[in-house]
Amino acid sequence: MFDKSLIDKAYSERPELKKRVWDAISKTPQYTDLFIDIAEYTTELKTRRNTVAAVNSRVKDEGTPVSKKRRLEDSNGDDIIGLNGNSQAWRNGEIDITIQDVSFTIPQRKKLTLELTTVEADGGGLQARNPVSGELEFGIAWKHVEHVICLPVPEKVQRQYTFCVFPQYGDGISTLPEDIEATDPMVWTISDIAPKTDTIKYKGVISGPLELGETYRGNFIRFLNEKLKAFGKGVIEPEEKQFASCIVQSHRKGEKAFHVKAFRGSKDGFLFFLHTGIIFAFKKPLAFFAFETIDSISYTSVLQRTFNLNITTSTSTTPSPSSTNSTSPPSTNTNISKDFEFSMLDQADFAGIDSYIKRHGLQDSSMAEQRRAKKVNVNGVVKGEDRDKDGEGELEKAAKEVEIEMEDREDEEEEDYDPGSEGQSEGEGTSDEEEDEGEGGIEGGEEEGESEL
Repeated sequence: MFDKSLIDKAYSERPELKKRVWDAISKTPQYTDLFIDIAEYTTELKTRRNTVAAVNSRVKDEGTPVSKKRRLEDSNGDDIIGLNGNSQAWRNGEIDITIQDVSFTIPQRKKLTLELTTVEADGGGLQARNPVSGELEFGIAWKHVEHVICLPVPEKVQRQYTFCVFPQYGDGISTLPEDIEATDPMVWTISDIAPKTDTIKYKGVISGPLELGETYRGNFIRFLNEKLKAFGKGVIEPEEKQFASCIVQSHRKGEKAFHVKAFRGSKDGFLFFLHTGIIFAFKKPLAFFAFETIDSISYTSVLQRTFNLNITTSTSTTPSPSSTNSTSPPSTNTNISKDFEFSMLDQADFAGIDSYIKRHGLQDSSMAEQRRAKKVNVNGVVKGEDRDKDGEGELEKAAKEVEIEMEDREDEEEEDYDPGSEGQSEGEGTSDEEEDEGEGGIEGGEEEGESEL
């Protein structure tokens, strides 16, 4: 059952339209999820409009020109452009690398110039500049970067890659501190081709692809890893040893696919299973489930052709920076549990996904605290000899440690295996398979066109 207040809130200013929406829901209940999504989007637009109006009114009262950009204020009073959960520390560094004509999709859908600044004690980061006006549109400080993920774009004839940069509290699942608004990730897509010689500048000097990397993807990964290594982080990519789809790509049959089609409500997207977590992309809102945030994973609606994946997360609330400086008693951390359901996953990938989940112990909620305990010093600075030669960060090392522990546990269980004690459970497994086959008549009624993106 959905929250009826979503519809009422979205159309509170248009009662006649609200009545038409309710009438449509009652006549066509199969489109309820669509109407809910429209209502949520409408509410989001209204919130943005009211925020901009309030800021413009304040600026007008102060007698300064009103900017057309969305400007917000954080708890410290700093002006924020684009990403409204981070301070402007990303403005403090010196421009190191410039890449022109980068196609952004989040938080704005337009071509901008991406600038990577030097890592400074008080800031530095990556920022997007409007090539026409020369003004900065948005950015994230290096110290506020939580995850950077490079994903192959599915179902494209020309090979493309999408980079997703998640700031703190911007993974789509984290519980936000008090007085901190949701932050958007930075997402851009590039073709896997050699860059033009005049599109990349290193410290203001034009450099060719042979000097800085073979393709756009290689360039970006190199640049980002150089900046992130000071924080013990790096660019994360899919790996075949973690998960690869069994479904053959029609346009590139010789290449492995790392994605699985899925729906989150009425929104379609792709799941990628990485060595540090699971990401749902590419449409907003993106969601990244780092291992330490996952409480457990289960399956529902397991049919002959499809199944649903349910991820339960547990994140803790933390006091905001402003509240920690106040004279009131400090807020206590509380864990908040959330459930995320992804539907219509292809049954052909069930075995691979199930193996991935069990390998990392994600099906067992009793392992959740151990996974969270592994996130030690993940945001700390790793210097010189403290960092492995292969550039592996603390988060990557923690994920591999959990994986090794799970493999050791499986080896111990195999040593203690008694064939006579599990005969009954094997029989139950056979019965489940027969039941799934018996549901073929019901499953056959599913329209394959619904999963077409």
